[in-house]
Amino acid sequence: MTSGSSEKLPNRTPSEIDSVAEDWVKTLADLYPEIAIWIGIPGRYTEFGDYSPAGHEQMIAESKKVLTKLANATPVDEVDEVTLTDMRNEINLDLESAEAGLWKRDLNVIASPAQQIRDVFDLMAHDSVSDWQTISGRLHNLPGAIDGYIETLRLGAKDKTVPARRQVLEVLAQAKKHASKDGFFYKFTDAASIGDGGEIPESLKADLRKGAEVSANAYQKLADFLEHELAPSATESDGIGRDLYALLSRRFLGAKIDLDETYEWGKEELARMVEEQERIANEIEPGASVARAIEVLDNDPARKLHGTDALQKWMQALSDKAVSELSKSHFDIPEPIRKLECMIAPTQEGGIYYTSPSDDFSRAGRMWWSVPEGVTEFNTWRETTTVYHEGVPGHHLQIGQAVYNRATLNTWRRQLAGTSGHAEGWALYAERLMEQLGYLDDPGDRLGMLDGQRMRAARVVLDIGVHLGKPKLAGSGVWEYDYALDFMSKNVNMNEGFVKFEVNRYFGWPGQAPSYKVGQRIWEQIRDELKRREGAAFDIKEFHRKALDIGGVGLDTLKATLLG
Repeated sequence: MTSGSSEKLPNRTPSEIDSVAEDWVKTLADLYPEIAIWIGIPGRYTEFGDYSPAGHEQMIAESKKVLTKLANATPVDEVDEVTLTDMRNEINLDLESAEAGLWKRDLNVIASPAQQIRDVFDLMAHDSVSDWQTISGRLHNLPGAIDGYIETLRLGAKDKTVPARRQVLEVLAQAKKHASKDGFFYKFTDAASIGDGGEIPESLKADLRKGAEVSANAYQKLADFLEHELAPSATESDGIGRDLYALLSRRFLGAKIDLDETYEWGKEELARMVEEQERIANEIEPGASVARAIEVLDNDPARKLHGTDALQKWMQALSDKAVSELSKSHFDIPEPIRKLECMIAPTQEGGIYYTSPSDDFSRAGRMWWSVPEGVTEFNTWRETTTVYHEGVPGHHLQIGQAVYNRATLNTWRRQLAGTSGHAEGWALYAERLMEQLGYLDDPGDRLGMLDGQRMRAARVVLDIGVHLGKPKLAGSGVWEYDYALDFMSKNVNMNEGFVKFEVNRYFGWPGQAPSYKVGQRIWEQIRDELKRREGAAFDIKEFHRKALDIGGVGLDTLKATLLG
């Protein structure tokens, strides 16, 4: 049975721990209906979670209840052992984070309630009148979610537990965009249509327009709060400090690492990526520097796309080809996982991301590209590896396989378990795997892969450097914003808008960016240790099969499960 096999697995009798996990999914989906939409299970789709302090207290109370249930449950097999270990670890880390007050300062440019409250609309069905009625109900309920979120941030300001002012100002700009007449909500509802050629009733169109208005007004209320209340009380310090950073690092990795050793390794890894790039540059043009090789590639019309329509079509074609070819030769990919939808996101914040399929695969896995405003040209040599990272054999194969594996894994394991380090580490591992399989033999595409790997190594250094207050790599003083922006600009080949967004992301989401490269490091360490132990008997396909069949877990759990 190869990695990602479609061979039918024997049904496993659900255990007591499975029951606890299933109940926990239901509880989470009830507390935050956004989760029900995300994973595609029945729920109160017109409603939002309670983002107020009262909602937080309820979440904490339920978390403690499930820990008690787990303490009284006995595992019956290895699947249970993994579930028990990972659920305990994740919930305990959530409680530790809550005790540290992180929930009262939960605001950043990419992954905080300020974005999540809007983002969920991207995943909602909109193929029928009924779907749009549900969306309308959710739009009308959005102001309550924003009010609760403001209440939480206001409590943080009172307690002096506040985000960095830089993040507040960036999110303020995002909120103002959503509040404008040409922002997301009005564009979204004005474009409302149904796929079967039917008409949306005028009364529903009016409801949607009103929903857009109240949602936009809610984001204007958030913008006013951020500008007039939170910004004046926010901290000028961008770095979060060693103790909180160590906590966040453990959350994103599901593993405890030596931060100082990792910082030094990051510098070494960055130097290795630069050296490898320089070798490839010479293949592109003898004697060329990396900058010159990039110039050659960027000026090659055969490697250039114009407009987001062309970008979407190119992504989809490349993804479809990878799925088709890899399913014949290297992986036996189940039919539901063979569908990956490549999408241009309705926002313009920057970033490329993946959303998993719904639990019944009625909504396919999706790769999203949030193209910043004004960016209209794209170079395929930079992004070929991105399609493999987000698609197959990256996130889509990894996460889709877990969703498919319902004969063995409970819903929590299939849909909600796992860490950024596990998922993003695998995706970087997958990029290198595609190089080894010959899919990046073109030196331009290989340079693009290395460009991404170099960026991930650079942000290990930047992220730890900023948040732990490390000395600058050159000159005097410690890491600060302008230095970080200059450092990143020198180590990535992106336009100014992308670089600025990336740096703002690292400053506001401590510990997440390094989880990619550190996760890759841990994946490779596990593989290499198995190769050392098994020698000639080591089977890379079998390693991938075992690893993917576990589903998403913390990296310490992955290591213990595969290495014993």
